[in-house]
Amino acid sequence: MGKLVVISLFVAALSAFLGERIINLRKRTLASRKLVQTHLPNCHPIKSLEYGSEDLTILPNGLAIISTGLKDPVLPSYSDDPGKMYTLDMSEDSRMKPVELRMGRGFDLDSFNPHGISVYTDETDNSVYLFVVNHPQQKTQVEIFLFVEEDHSLVYVKTIKHEFLHSVNDIVAVGVESFYATNDHYFSGGTLNTLEVLLAQPWSNVVYYSPEEVKVVAEGFYMANGINISPDKRHIYVADLFDHNIHVLERLESNGLAPVKVVEVGSLVDNIYVDPETGDLWIGCHPNGWKLFRNDPEDLPGSEVIQIKDIHSEKPVVTQVYADDGSVLIGSSVAAPYGGKLLIGTIYQKALVCDLAKVDQ
Repeated sequence: MGKLVVISLFVAALSAFLGERIINLRKRTLASRKLVQTHLPNCHPIKSLEYGSEDLTILPNGLAIISTGLKDPVLPSYSDDPGKMYTLDMSEDSRMKPVELRMGRGFDLDSFNPHGISVYTDETDNSVYLFVVNHPQQKTQVEIFLFVEEDHSLVYVKTIKHEFLHSVNDIVAVGVESFYATNDHYFSGGTLNTLEVLLAQPWSNVVYYSPEEVKVVAEGFYMANGINISPDKRHIYVADLFDHNIHVLERLESNGLAPVKVVEVGSLVDNIYVDPETGDLWIGCHPNGWKLFRNDPEDLPGSEVIQIKDIHSEKPVVTQVYADDGSVLIGSSVAAPYGGKLLIGTIYQKALVCDLAKVDQ
């Protein structure tokens, strides 16, 4: 009888714990949020980008570089093909057509599974390097390529692996071989990742990597996701998906990071694009993460784009620029403006381009 009582108490305690954790997870994923839609004029999908455009960046000449085909174990994927990289000329207006980048010898194309990306221009010779977070067989490594624009190609340079880079989501390059990267999980995958999400503890971090040193430079995030840098290179911005905010951190001479402030966004923040002229942050967001992870075709996850102006002021201006309930766009992960237009990428669905005529850029 005593053993039965102990077992009953254990089951009751476990049930209570799991119930509390699920309630907390629903809160973290904004499961009860009701989205008010905000649409932009003249939106249309980009052909050839039907299977995701998880991250993108735009070069000064208006050429967008886009990663496609991400396969995440907890999210849908509608293509068995390896991931690809594309360019899209944002200056072409209505004639926009993505061009697939050829990837040269020495690189395993069959296992290419691109996630976050970043570009770095070497001022000594104006060479443009593309950094890509890659997950072959759901592992993590960083690929560095030389971008040859006139040849529409990527020349493979090297692969970086390190024990500190175990669950990288996004990356921002600060040198030819150096970068900051977010680990969105403490564990490297599998059942422990699921447990980690359920526990919802601030265990993820930011790592600085260079050939000379590798170190954790910021921690205490519930799920560190997008990362980018200010135009003057003095500050790093980190999106905490499960805490619905953007962390502003100051770069130190030691390449460490010092916390400055946190800006509340009110949505599950994904990738960050920084306007090189204004310094505004443009963030692809998930308005309801519970729907995103459930992926119910009868209750689609939506999309949201947030703009933050004057982020270093006492009162940053946080504006919802675009919001959709999933009827037009599912799972927005990144957004970037150029020439009066807004390019919106998604984790596994189509990419969208809209006019920004109604938005004060």
